[in-house]
Amino acid sequence: MKIINHKVAEKLISSKLILTVFLILFSTCLLAISSKIKIPFYPVPMTMQTFIVLSIGITLGPKLGFIALSTYLLEGLIGLPVFSGTPEKGMGVLYVLGPTGGYLVGYIVSAYLVGKINLNYAFPIRLIFLSLALSPIYILGLIWLGILFGFDKPLLEWGLNPFVLAEIFKITLLAILVPKLLNYQKIIKNKI
Repeated sequence: MKIINHKVAEKLISSKLILTVFLILFSTCLLAISSKIKIPFYPVPMTMQTFIVLSIGITLGPKLGFIALSTYLLEGLIGLPVFSGTPEKGMGVLYVLGPTGGYLVGYIVSAYLVGKINLNYAFPIRLIFLSLALSPIYILGLIWLGILFGFDKPLLEWGLNPFVLAEIFKITLLAILVPKLLNYQKIIKNKI
């Protein structure tokens, strides 16, 4: 009887591991695809990535969301063309050290943060919480732009202002979709 239970346990662990790896890789694929859908701005292009980052954090939760976004950054660091503008604008470590580096690190923080936030509130409260969860991306992105180009440059004009309207749209859409994403989160938690 113990042998059967041990084999069943091994099979369950194996299937959970496979599902976890699949979810992480699927998330990084979604991010890579969203990075290629862009509107060019200088020095940072506008993409749908922030929408996907927060969606991943909500759906996978803080721990798995953190791992998925860290995996995405690692994929880019080793030279896979997963970032916006790759391979045309360089790849690997040099790309991450460029203008978008702070935003990319902010993705990890935001995915973790949104996964920790309780979003089971009315629509206006969800909007506020999602905006707060998005803020590390722009805070770290602007700090990094300041380090690269100097804090005397028009950092808000380069790294925030062009994106505000698009972010309002993405956050609003995401706030509408939160109940559905939370349902997916429950399903995933039950499977893993």
